Amino acid sequence: MTDTRDFDILVFGATGFTGRLICEYLNETYGSNAEFRWGMAARNLAKLEQLRDELGIDSSVALVVADSEDKASIDKMAGSTRVLLSAAGPYQQYGSTVVDSCARLGTDYVDLNGEPLWMKDMIAAHDDTARESGARIVFSCGFDSLPSDLGVHLLEQVASAKFGAPLPRVKCRVKAMRGTASGGTVASFTATMASVKANPALFADLANPFVLTEGFVGPEQPAGNEMLFEEDLNSWSGPFIMATINTKNVHRSNQLLGHAYGTDLVYDEMILLGETKPEAAGGDMSLDMTLKPGEGPSKEEREAGFYDILYVGSNDAGDSATVQVYGDRDPGYGSTSKMIAEAAVCLSQTPKAHGGCFTAAAVMGDALRQRLQDHAGVSFTVL
Repeated sequence: MTDTRDFDILVFGATGFTGRLICEYLNETYGSNAEFRWGMAARNLAKLEQLRDELGIDSSVALVVADSEDKASIDKMAGSTRVLLSAAGPYQQYGSTVVDSCARLGTDYVDLNGEPLWMKDMIAAHDDTARESGARIVFSCGFDSLPSDLGVHLLEQVASAKFGAPLPRVKCRVKAMRGTASGGTVASFTATMASVKANPALFADLANPFVLTEGFVGPEQPAGNEMLFEEDLNSWSGPFIMATINTKNVHRSNQLLGHAYGTDLVYDEMILLGETKPEAAGGDMSLDMTLKPGEGPSKEEREAGFYDILYVGSNDAGDSATVQVYGDRDPGYGSTSKMIAEAAVCLSQTPKAHGGCFTAAAVMGDALRQRLQDHAGVSFTVL
């Protein structure tokens, strides 16, 4: 079938803080003469024109005006591109219309969301429609949750090849990290908490690691909400801010991949705190609640950031495997903007098998991991 759409990739929310970084990355890495046709979209044309001029992007990169409160404009935008990259959050406020349009119109979609309650609603509302249209709706393609999603995916591939079966116990442990969560993450967190406050029954979904695996509930999972000393790592561990979303996406990937990690997978995420018990749990990734969407650190601060994460698998027979994931920029902005851009490029180049609501590991897997290593400063190392 001949593709008559104007774009291969369209960045929606381009004038926001993270959207700007995504466009800057696409321009610097691929330029206007890329193997794909890309454009920038937002609700304000003047801001789009200013952004294009400030970043020195060629005028051949087209600008599209769309507003999440204007359904017709969202339909027109989604219908003009093969892949829609949405950086316009919080998604429970601004994303539902976009997902609806993409699912109906057969448009592939990637986003940065870390909002599991919204994801549950979107899967329930649009998975069948996306299957019929062929749209691949891929959530959480930033720091939440690509390192964990692809890190566990690689770990279990290694385990199955080496031991003949996946490893049922996997621990994510953050060795070191420097950076701040984004203003968008703060807004998403605030919106999620507001939803739970308005409807306390939603707390059970927020706490349920299998909330995104409809029809399947695995074994009891560690709570990860208290400090503990781990003999095998000779370190105290404490709660990790991203665990709430990452664990849910890992379990969903497992389900979508036909339980390639086993139906007995036990998975948790914590941050390493050192040999001496600290007075309080914490790490080098702060959640500055004063940050607003559109706000974030300087270029120097982004480039000084990084993350170093271990994924450690084991079984009762004493078999084990470890994968290290390292990112060369701060997690919330610098690395995230590169990762989602590469996810959009990868999805645009991945032949369609069928549509539906996916995770990155389930629909792109090895190909995306390779792109992140080749272009985005994210390494995946089997130790």
